[in-house]
Amino acid sequence: MALALWKNFLQITMKRILQQRRLSLYNGAHGYEEEVIKKKLQQFSGGSINLSKEDNGMAILTLNNPKLMNAFSGTMMVELQERVTELENWKDGKGLIIHGAGNTFCSGSDLNVVKEISNSQDGMNMCMFMQNTLTRLMRLPLISVALVQGKAFGGGAELTTACDFRLMTPGSEIRFVHKHMGLVPGWGGGARLVRIVGSGAALQLLGAAARVEPERARSLGLSEATLLSSEETRALAEARAWLSQYTEGPAAVIRAVKKVVAAGRELPLEAALRTEKDIFGTVWGGPANLQALVRRPKHK
Repeated sequence: MALALWKNFLQITMKRILQQRRLSLYNGAHGYEEEVIKKKLQQFSGGSINLSKEDNGMAILTLNNPKLMNAFSGTMMVELQERVTELENWKDGKGLIIHGAGNTFCSGSDLNVVKEISNSQDGMNMCMFMQNTLTRLMRLPLISVALVQGKAFGGGAELTTACDFRLMTPGSEIRFVHKHMGLVPGWGGGARLVRIVGSGAALQLLGAAARVEPERARSLGLSEATLLSSEETRALAEARAWLSQYTEGPAAVIRAVKKVVAAGRELPLEAALRTEKDIFGTVWGGPANLQALVRRPKHK
């Protein structure tokens, strides 16, 4: 009876948390027309967003448009949303690495797309579409890392801020070049950057469109580490090893850790505390907790 009640509580709690995580920032009340902008974006093809999920709970998401330095075509923006949905439904996931094909990360938006949707309404819809997608990416119950090789410019720089961590390879750079395009960040990267490096440093990086190389990124807190190799396969192996220190253990526990941190990052204190209580209830008395009690009956 107790086990049945616990399972029922777990199902209800997880369903509510999942619904909160998928809640979009924008909907029709904000003038947002998702199907309209998706249809328009799908007119601009090129590249792909590839996702591989491994038995160890780690996923690799690859931005694959190397001819344009992995710039986002319209179809890639839509595919990113689809891959995020797939990851939301992956119950065994623990970690996520995002990287670019061809030894570079991402140069932002494909300028052909930008030119074709240059009117204000289309631009706003695209902005809301990508903010919705990257917010859902940030809220995934997977610990995520952006592997920055080569250049992460514009929207690519914004994408790195939607990950929990950033790793850089020798010679790589992150650069918010929006000012040179007569713009500001529109995919949520400005707001997230302030939370990562503080308002003063964010103002410097955005205002000067400054090139941020690995050493400076580490000093600002924008990057956690500089990897040894800039070669794609080796750098990916290094990133796997680095991330595994945080994803080792039962998926239910790792995912709960991420959810607690996400709640603390986004919610007012009282709401974060209540969410932490709910998440605690999903692991207390669960398999990992009971196994730990059997393994460690005494304090040492």
